[in-house]
Amino acid sequence: MNIASLAEIKKELQLLSQKELIAVIADLAKFSTDNKLLLYFQLYGRDHPELFKDMVQEELSYEFQMANTRNYHYAKKSVQSIRRKLNKFLKFTKDKPTQIELIVFFCEMIYEYGYLAFGHPVIDNLYQLQLGKIEKLMNQLHEDLQYDYQLKVKELKDYQNLSK
Repeated sequence: MNIASLAEIKKELQLLSQKELIAVIADLAKFSTDNKLLLYFQLYGRDHPELFKDMVQEELSYEFQMANTRNYHYAKKSVQSIRRKLNKFLKFTKDKPTQIELIVFFCEMIYEYGYLAFGHPVIDNLYQLQLGKIEKLMNQLHEDLQYDYQLKVKELKDYQNLSK
């Protein structure tokens, strides 16, 4: 099966009438919950920019509360699962400050729920990877915003040092 490029698909979409376009988008939304979620945030996120961030933080908080932390193995699996959800949500927004705030929230929850206290190398590496993502995203921001987030990254690094 040979699939058309994105440019070709865009050209074809421009040829469709409004009704046909709505039908195609509705079919995409029915196809998967990820498509439906993306469409929801695209439509309603313009009016309420904090809606996406709040909903993702609520979902992540719930996942952390439900996570199994009886021992380091279950804790590791739980935090990896939550990280996969976070990464899925991060794909839905192109807003760098929102992405940074969600990753910071994730790191704070890792510390708050005691995952760093296990001293498990996988959890520590995952935490370090998230800090690296924050720093990479920060470099794409204006200097004023970078300074604000640098303080937060320093605080997150201190969390890791406290847990050791």
